[in-house]
Amino acid sequence: MTDTDFTADELVAMASAPEASPAKHVVCSICDIGCQLRATTDGDGKLHKILPHEDPFQAGNICFKGTAAPQIHHHPDRLRTALKRVGARGEDRWEEISHDQAIAEIAERLKAVIAEHGPEAWAVSTSGWNTQTGYGMDRRLMNLVGSPNWISGVSLCAGNTAAVNRLTYGWFPFPDVAATKCIVLFGHNPRKHSWTPVYNGINFAKMCGAKVIVLDPRVSEQAEGADLHLQLRAGTDAAMALGWLKVIFDEELYDEDFVRDWCVGFEELRARVDEYPLERVEAITGVDRELIAEAARMYATAESACIPWTPVTDQQISSTSGIRLHSILRAVTGNLDAPGGDVFNAPNPGWIPEAELQLNDAISPEQRAKQLGYHTHPVYTYRTAEMLGDAMERVWGVRWADQVMGCHMANPSELFRAMDTGDPYPVKAFFSLGNNTLLSYPNQHQILRALQNQDLIVVQDIFMTPTAMLADYVLPGDVFTERNHIADSWGWGNRLNLSQQIVKPGGDIRSTFAFWRDLAHAMGHGEHYPWATVEDLLDHRLSPSGRTFAEFAATSISDSPPPAYRKYEQTGFATPSGKVELYSSILDDLGFYPLPYHREGPAPTADHPYAVFSGVREDPFFQTGQRNIGVLRRRSPVPLIFIHPDDAARDRFDDGQWVRLETEHGHVDAQLAIRDSILPGHLRVPHGWWYPELRGNAELAGAFISSDAVLCGDSDDLLDREQGTPHFKGYPGRLTPIDRPAGIA
Repeated sequence: MTDTDFTADELVAMASAPEASPAKHVVCSICDIGCQLRATTDGDGKLHKILPHEDPFQAGNICFKGTAAPQIHHHPDRLRTALKRVGARGEDRWEEISHDQAIAEIAERLKAVIAEHGPEAWAVSTSGWNTQTGYGMDRRLMNLVGSPNWISGVSLCAGNTAAVNRLTYGWFPFPDVAATKCIVLFGHNPRKHSWTPVYNGINFAKMCGAKVIVLDPRVSEQAEGADLHLQLRAGTDAAMALGWLKVIFDEELYDEDFVRDWCVGFEELRARVDEYPLERVEAITGVDRELIAEAARMYATAESACIPWTPVTDQQISSTSGIRLHSILRAVTGNLDAPGGDVFNAPNPGWIPEAELQLNDAISPEQRAKQLGYHTHPVYTYRTAEMLGDAMERVWGVRWADQVMGCHMANPSELFRAMDTGDPYPVKAFFSLGNNTLLSYPNQHQILRALQNQDLIVVQDIFMTPTAMLADYVLPGDVFTERNHIADSWGWGNRLNLSQQIVKPGGDIRSTFAFWRDLAHAMGHGEHYPWATVEDLLDHRLSPSGRTFAEFAATSISDSPPPAYRKYEQTGFATPSGKVELYSSILDDLGFYPLPYHREGPAPTADHPYAVFSGVREDPFFQTGQRNIGVLRRRSPVPLIFIHPDDAARDRFDDGQWVRLETEHGHVDAQLAIRDSILPGHLRVPHGWWYPELRGNAELAGAFISSDAVLCGDSDDLLDREQGTPHFKGYPGRLTPIDRPAGIA
């Protein structure tokens, strides 16, 4: 790899430079956890160090991605000036222009697209942890214009979980890990440098006597330390959960009072569960039935238990059923909104939630109904949000509640298909902010065609990504040390964490808030953007508390209301029935199965004998980021496909050799790593690989060499029916040996 970072001498100089400022609090946005850390500047007023929190209970919540922030924020390849394309799309040729010129030209070209094709022809993809100061300003402008086609990576990760949880009990609960007595991890593998606060919380709970159950095809780090490890076949989470319910119901381990008083559809659910005796679940999952029963009993009989969110169940062909089954397990065992269970964090009363800033009432019902996915895969679209609106307002006081940004978005596969083919209507303008779209969703070849078919592409980011190389305009974004911010866990939690500006951004860098504010004014909607600065908007959001941002920063590091449990006893649940809907009235009304089920994904074949599970995140990186950061890239220089020793020996593969993994939809090249931690017959593939060092020497900086997004198709037979979520966990593949690709160190 060509290291474009600082030299060793420069790093030593940075580390030894005198600190010119006391540490301020920041909320890291390098990944999605949002750890509150501290930062200092050096004698030249530049970011110097990222330090742990001074609170001993939070001091361990720091990873090597966070401490690498100075190398990321000062990187010589960081974008600092607005760029306009001058070559062919994807040719990576640019001219520098001013921010004001870029905004003016973008506005005029966007108006032309809307005039010709309608407002629904404009789509936006973004990620809240990267842009951080968006504060719903993107949805606000889209709703004013009339476009419902907003997407995000949260459609594959937590946002879709939030939407599905609401079908059962009207909210997305947060696990009370530190206080629990039993933790269930469905494929989730928090580690010291990945989901660090969850990792620390699990370790604390274990010190206090909590049991841990892991369900994972891998012998993961969490599995190694678990009390029980169920090494299930990839993609069978829903069947496993149905097996647990069979044990819990047959042995009467459920909370009879809660089920009687607060649930509807128990008898119907029980009849569905009876279709999954343990011998059937054993055959589906590959896990011994006695171990399945032991795990179910451990969970159901624990004094308290939680099932933390997992990205694994989010990304399966039975995703909606799997997520619903997690919510059902919480409810029927009495672990819902209870200490040590999974807790509903009511909105912070001193804070205006992002959903209220989005102006979702401004877009007409007719335009909402044009949202791509609204009719085909509606669970996280406006269609379901409309059906839940009365209940949300009754219980939570927010009609368009939008937890983790995932509760009224378009379906990405439907969107990219429309961008590519014009069916059901043309989409001709696409904006991507803090989101390397090309590599972030399934069917990467379709996404490329979709982007090539646009009249206007705008990207805001901090580096020139493969997606940015396809844009007409690239605008430089700011980073978390360059802005004031209050983090609220995207409506999932209710703690407000302070993040202070440490340094001012240089060049023509702007915040995401400034991008949307400036564009709104240029589009003729300036009266709806009365805030001149991020701080003005934060003052507005804090107005229910009677504080300004300056007052908050002067008096608070964080703020949260005191915990309250079993709030449903006063309000009921935010569902149409007011109760936990084991039999979902929403799914029934939408024309889907109202009860959960297991649906089998595509099976390995003689020609494609391996079960591939992709989407694994490696510790030094978050999503597609940080491959250009030497201090992190050196920890993981090339992508690794894991294979079991028995499979490697049978097929005559050697550890460290380069291989090509092929599916029916595409192929990736990577290095093979023989690991006995992998279930035989399975291959583990990492997520988000591209090669910044190949910029100028390979198409889109090697975006099609090792990106797992090329492996998985998104035809209807490969998608979860209710959400349209792709099946990343257990699809057929085959391996062939190759030479190391040229240019990769």
